[in-house]
Amino acid sequence: MDDGRNRVVVVDAANVVGSRPNGWWRDRVGAARRLLTRLAALQERLSDIDVVVVLEGAACRAVSGEGAPDTGRVRVVLASGSGDDTIVSVTAEVAGQSRHPAVTVVTADRELRQRVEATGATTTGPSWLLDQLDALPD
Repeated sequence: MDDGRNRVVVVDAANVVGSRPNGWWRDRVGAARRLLTRLAALQERLSDIDVVVVLEGAACRAVSGEGAPDTGRVRVVLASGSGDDTIVSVTAEVAGQSRHPAVTVVTADRELRQRVEATGATTTGPSWLLDQLDALPD
């Protein structure tokens, strides 16, 4: 069933979090939780876009336990191995669904960009997404 959404944004969480040298490496779980909270707020404002976030490594703990954020409609995918492989897999899956004609992957990783573009997705860097998040009202 078509839900009216016309774009999916797949977020390479590690790459987005790592794009700003703000001490995220001291608290990977906290950094991932802050990103998820902000993405959920963005998702609420953009009803025509589905957001999928891929978490890997220690950041996977961001969605469990005390302090786990409410991610709303944001789909969170936990990479059991390579985060890049998971992003390619999720992107190919979503790109193959006719109800989502436009898929954009947010990453600065050149090799990952090439891999997801081969599935038909477009790519953009973390600064685009961070600009969208920074424009949200507090």
